[in-house]
Order: sequence, then C-alpha cells, then structure tokens
Amino acid sequence: MGRIIAVLYKEFLQMRRDRMTLALVLMLPLVQLLLFGYAIQTEVKHISTVVFDQSLTGDSRDLLDSFSASGYFDVIASAGSYAEVTQMIDSGRAKAGIVFPPDFAEDVRRGAPAQVQVLVDASDNMVANQAIAVANSIGLLKSQEALAQKYSLKGPLYDIRVRPWYNPDGITAYFMVPAILGILVTMTMVLITSMGIVRERERGTLEQLMVTPVKPLELMLGKILPYIVLGYLQITVALLVGKFVFGVPIKGSVLELYVLTLFFITASLGLGILISNVAKTQMQAMQMAFFVFLPSIMLSGFLFPREAMPKVIYYIGNIIPLTYYLDIIRGIVLKGVGIAYLWGQVISLIVFSLVLLTFSTLKFKKKIA
Repeated sequence: MGRIIAVLYKEFLQMRRDRMTLALVLMLPLVQLLLFGYAIQTEVKHISTVVFDQSLTGDSRDLLDSFSASGYFDVIASAGSYAEVTQMIDSGRAKAGIVFPPDFAEDVRRGAPAQVQVLVDASDNMVANQAIAVANSIGLLKSQEALAQKYSLKGPLYDIRVRPWYNPDGITAYFMVPAILGILVTMTMVLITSMGIVRERERGTLEQLMVTPVKPLELMLGKILPYIVLGYLQITVALLVGKFVFGVPIKGSVLELYVLTLFFITASLGLGILISNVAKTQMQAMQMAFFVFLPSIMLSGFLFPREAMPKVIYYIGNIIPLTYYLDIIRGIVLKGVGIAYLWGQVISLIVFSLVLLTFSTLKFKKKIA
C-alpha cells in the first residue's frame, strides 16, 4: 500500500511540474462541453432562402410571409430570374429557393390550386428534410385557412411543389462520404504532423538536422511535403471507394477538386505545425490536436447543420478550415460546380494557409535559432 501511495505522489508531483498538460486535461473537456452543448442542434431553423416572385401580388406576399414567420426560412435575397436562383443555390449562398409563377394570384382568385415551387439544396440532408417538411406543412395550413375563410374547395388552395436538388433521393452516403474525406485529411494533417515533429524533438533527431546547412524553411518544406503526398493518396482512395462502393456520383471536375484540395491540406498542415511548436510532449500535441479535431467535426457542418447553431457558434465555425472545404467538395462532387461558385471558400483557405504556415515557420525558426 505504501508503495502505491509513493507512486501516486510521484505522479502528482510530475503533473504539477508539467503544468501545460494539467491545464489541458482540466480545461479542454470543460470548454468542449460548453461549446458543443450550445452548438449541437438537430432542429434546423433560419434556412437561407432566395425568392423569385413573378406574381408580385398580395397573395404571393401573404404566403411568403407565412414562410418567413415560421422561423425556418430566412429570405436573404430577391432574385430577378430563375437563373439567379439557381446560381445562389449552386454557390451555397442560399439553401432554398421559393418561386412564384406569374399566374399565381389568378389561380388563387379562381379557386384553382396555385403552384409554388420550393427548391431545396439536398446536398445537406438534414437541412433538406427540415425544409421539405416545413414547406409542405405551410402549404397545407395556409390552404386550410383560405378554404375555411373564402372558398368551398375540396382540395388544397396552394400546390407546394418541392424539388430537392443534387441528392433528390436523400441518400445518406452521397452527403457523408465526401465530408468524411475532409475529416480524414484533417486528422492526418493535424494529428500526425503535430505528433511527428514533437516525437522527433523528444528523440533528438530534429536537433541533428538543425546542425546541418539546411535552412529552416527548407527543413519545414521537407517535413510537410510527404504529408501532402499522403493527403492526396487518402483523397484518391476515398474517392474511389465512394464512387465504386457507395455509388457517389462525381458530377464536377476531379482535377479541379485536386487543385483546390491543396489549399485545405496546407491549411491543415499549418495547424499541425503550429501545435508542434507549442506542445512540449506528444501527449500535449495529441490533446491539442483533438481540441482542433472535435470542433472540426461538430462545428463545420459535417454532422450538424450550421444554420441551426447560435450566431456566436456559427462565427466560430468560420475559423475552421474544414467548414470551407466541405462546401468545396460537396459543391464539386454533388453539385458539379467549379471555382466560379466556390471562390469565396478558396480565398478563405488560401488566407488560412498563408497565415498559419507563415506564423508556424517564423515560430519554428525562432525556436531553433
């Protein structure tokens, strides 16, 4: 018993000396519980919506007000053409589109079912399911209200026709497989890179490289290039499995996907190298990497729709590289769009890459100087 107490006391003293590890162990679970407790919501509200109203009458505005008042549809723009609606949904700026035909009010007045088209971005299954269910419910409720007050029709007054785009059958694999690819790259680039460099520092092999004529920038490039190759190997395997095992359609350019993926890989590498510069042990590096890894899963839109998150948590998701890469890979694979629709996400990843790699290289250079 005395020996056990002695060992426990020794471990306690070691933990006190390693204050960073102790702080990480105590603080990270608390921070993550608070963060994810507020962030994770399965009910999707405030779905960004674009409206193309060709009727421009009180009847169309009345029905549109019902969509807005539900709290599920946030009208962010009014389109001047059907092509503009398509462009906004393709680019991801809107998750839904509501289209009123020119004869909408005329159909209402003569008691015929007035058609309304609701376009839904079904590349995000959870958002699509919520939007479809709410749109149909609003159509039925408004029809019953109008029938009770004005008409003696047997059928619904409003004919809400929902059109799920990009994944009309709601196949989960189409939505999840491209996103899992991003998670795999994040895990490899951040976790393995950070731990690998710290491990070399602990073994003393990094110091051996420092005494050679190799410059810090050359040393950094030599360290990250193998991981870039590894990232592309992962992407290739994941795309092949997704295509031939799960039947995921690749509608866009694979070459364009590979090119844009480079910016995501370099951004993730920058995070991994930054962690390796801060952490003193492999345990610290692992804990910091998981602190990056878990928010990437929870707050990027991988599992839970960002539209359902509180505003503060939504903005935190904007500083996670995976958030932008999910838009890129789902846009290319499921929507078939290119950089013309994804330039905002690409610029964000380029900024992330430049800032993280520059800061990490300078800190690494300072550390070995």
